[in-house]
Amino acid sequence: MRDIPATADGLRTAIERSGYYPGLVSDAVASALGTEPIVSYFVSHDAMFDPGMEVRRHISVLVLTDTRLVYSHTDEHPPQEPDGRPQAETTTEAVKFSRISSVALTRVVSDPASYVAGVTMPTEVLLTIGWNVLSHVELEPAHCGDENCEADHGYTGTITADDLALRVSEAADGEDGVRQVLSFASVLAAAATRP
Repeated sequence: MRDIPATADGLRTAIERSGYYPGLVSDAVASALGTEPIVSYFVSHDAMFDPGMEVRRHISVLVLTDTRLVYSHTDEHPPQEPDGRPQAETTTEAVKFSRISSVALTRVVSDPASYVAGVTMPTEVLLTIGWNVLSHVELEPAHCGDENCEADHGYTGTITADDLALRVSEAADGEDGVRQVLSFASVLAAAATRP
């Protein structure tokens, strides 16, 4: 991908280039943006295989304005009826920078002994953004340790923040995709530290 100016037209072009329901995705993002100018954006289109060996596509769009992170995710669902049509589900969230609690960037570098600062590109990047709004709860029956005990000990579990995690790799997204997510993460990290 080429560097595209951070404008509404550039964002729309990146969404259209993905070829994944561009009208639906663009409308969802535009409604969350309102009239705010775009500072930076990143568009990630991906395919995954579900257990039934069906290919399901999805797209994530991250946009920074002067005050917010807008995150939009669209999933495709296969038809429920044999003669039915697929469905798409889009969720868009706008998060004030003051709500962002963490921006983590994991870089995977091949042959780190030959790494040259500012020259060597990671082969894979994982961008994780947390804003502590949603949590994932995993529960399981609690046990006392006695194999013969039949008492009800309630439940035990963990609550984990449902952060946004976005993986970009050179193999799947190209070097330009990796470079773009690094640039986006840098702008986001700087914005999230503002008071």
